[in-house]
Amino acid sequence: MYTLGIDIGSATSKCILLRDGKKIAGSSVVAAGTGTDGPEQALKMVLEAAGADRKDILYVIATGYGRKKFQGADGEMSELSCHARGVHFVFPDVRTVIDIGGQDAKVLALNEKGRMMNFAMNDKCAAGTGRFLEVMAGILKMDISELEREAEKSADPASISSTCTVFAESEVISQLSAGTALPDLVAGICQSVAVRAAALARRVGVREAVCMSGGVAKNAGVRTAMEKELGVKILFSDMAQLMGALGASLYAYDAVRDRETSVQ
Repeated sequence: MYTLGIDIGSATSKCILLRDGKKIAGSSVVAAGTGTDGPEQALKMVLEAAGADRKDILYVIATGYGRKKFQGADGEMSELSCHARGVHFVFPDVRTVIDIGGQDAKVLALNEKGRMMNFAMNDKCAAGTGRFLEVMAGILKMDISELEREAEKSADPASISSTCTVFAESEVISQLSAGTALPDLVAGICQSVAVRAAALARRVGVREAVCMSGGVAKNAGVRTAMEKELGVKILFSDMAQLMGALGASLYAYDAVRDRETSVQ
């Protein structure tokens, strides 16, 4: 039995194909989000990876910003619920989820069963998100994937005090002109993201174990800064960017089981 979860974000589209509600048969990440052909590309890629056909999928749940626009779904679910479900599947002991995506940051408090009990969200400003890192990487003429390696070289992270992406851009340019070492500047940028997410986490209440999900979780510089800021170990999975899609595929499996039960 195949079920599919598709997470359509502002910048990326992610898919998880689940077999029998337990085994991940395939996954895909496409750097194109809502309003593009990214969702269709992600769907095609995950089917190819699993060697499956669209007709093999019994149920599809869409989540993320673009969930309402995706015509190929049987249902939809909030990204908060899907991230909670996906994280609990991978890390059953996690009680605090810090999810930093392309355009927003969220912190979820989970109970022992993985249900979301509380959350805080920052979706009004790009500061503290993946978009912030993209802008800063552009200023530094670097690929975003290079930031974590540069941050590791830092001995004294620079202070990025501006809470607005536009003002932070000016601040970074000024520090470059003043001769601030590149590793220190990059580490300061990662620290700036961590500080903003940590403030959200404190509003919710930080309970261990703590993990990061979302695309920014792949940046070790941000994870390290987050550990220092919160004083706790941050769990990380290579599937961090796929947690929402994983949760959606699990909800899709539930929908199939419920449907079968009602028929019986």
